[in-house]
Amino acid sequence: MIALIQRVLSARVDVDNETVGAIGPGLLALVAVQPEDGEAQARRMLERLLGYRVFSDEAGKMNRSLSDTGGGLLLVSQFTLAADTRSGMRPSFTSAAAPEHGRRWFERLVELAKSAHPAVEIGRFGAHMQVHLVNDGPVTFWLDVR
Repeated sequence: MIALIQRVLSARVDVDNETVGAIGPGLLALVAVQPEDGEAQARRMLERLLGYRVFSDEAGKMNRSLSDTGGGLLLVSQFTLAADTRSGMRPSFTSAAAPEHGRRWFERLVELAKSAHPAVEIGRFGAHMQVHLVNDGPVTFWLDVR
């Protein structure tokens, strides 16, 4: 499982001109499921999403986590993060999970997140989404829990 996380002042996901998920300050996580992913990867990703220290403390150092700040978490499925881009001019998606497997483990990540954190929003799996965000920093990290 891969996530591209961005510290945001705000973020939202629209589908067909309707907002389906929105947060204020917190993390936007674009998430890709890979074929070998399962319960262990979903749990480890949640641990990293909630515990990764990307928010400033009183001294201005990135020393606080989403759990510390209580900020929002916006989870958006994005299989393209798993693309193989090492050669050619067109990405290969053989390293991304099949849609059924991807949905199962993305939804499990959402379920775990909602049981562990008070402010979780999501995009719509498999939909054509418009993701709007105000990146704070900018601060962006790649998390990989293979």
